[in-house]
Amino acid sequence: MSTNYLLKYSEELATGIEELCKSLNGRRGNSNTLFQLKKSSSSVFANISEAQYPQSLPDMLSKFEIARKECMETESWLKLLLSSSDIDDIVFKKYRNLCGRIRRMLTSSCITIENKINKNKP
Repeated sequence: MSTNYLLKYSEELATGIEELCKSLNGRRGNSNTLFQLKKSSSSVFANISEAQYPQSLPDMLSKFEIARKECMETESWLKLLLSSSDIDDIVFKKYRNLCGRIRRMLTSSCITIENKINKNKP
């Protein structure tokens, strides 16, 4: 069985962000940001996981599109943490690059699925 890198990277993102948030917990003023960051990164993983067993191609496409949006949201929260000096540039780039990799894979998958859907239309 081949490795599902999209699922692997999304799990890496969600678990890494969870650990990051644990390490930042307790700092004044960022509790909502950390909550939103954990929520968006775990949503990336959850939607990609759900898409592994779709009801239909449009269902899979919808899950991937949501995951792609949540990936962008995760990057936005990371930028906020960087701007407020809660994380350094190295941590920011690590997760931004992982988000970018996931987003590119999702975009490619969405294009493929859209082509299949359009090919099956009468």
